[in-house]
Amino acid sequence: MAHWLNVRNETRGTVLPVRARRCVSFFCQLRGLMFRRHLLPDEALLLVGRRESRLETAIHMLFVFFPISVFWLDRDGRVVDRTLARPFRPLYVSRQPARDVLEGPPVLLEMIALGDRLTFEP
Repeated sequence: MAHWLNVRNETRGTVLPVRARRCVSFFCQLRGLMFRRHLLPDEALLLVGRRESRLETAIHMLFVFFPISVFWLDRDGRVVDRTLARPFRPLYVSRQPARDVLEGPPVLLEMIALGDRLTFEP
């Protein structure tokens, strides 16, 4: 069952134009955006972790056919790293430990900066 969440940038006081699907299970996170043809302009994926780590929040872009924005968040929802991830790249690792990862359309890079605090609500 998908849990869709609205994404709010508390630092800037804005609601972002995407809905994030909450992804907690190992299989949901393993599949991620693989084998999809595209990502809808208002769609994002929130990979929810258990603890802050660089290794556990690393992502790959194998079998992902489109670029995405990636934001690594600490336990308080603060953006500790961000990047534009390109298709078929083997590994992206945050420079700082993170707990959660938000993957979305590339345009989000214009709306979310390092240090911004994000919240997610139904």
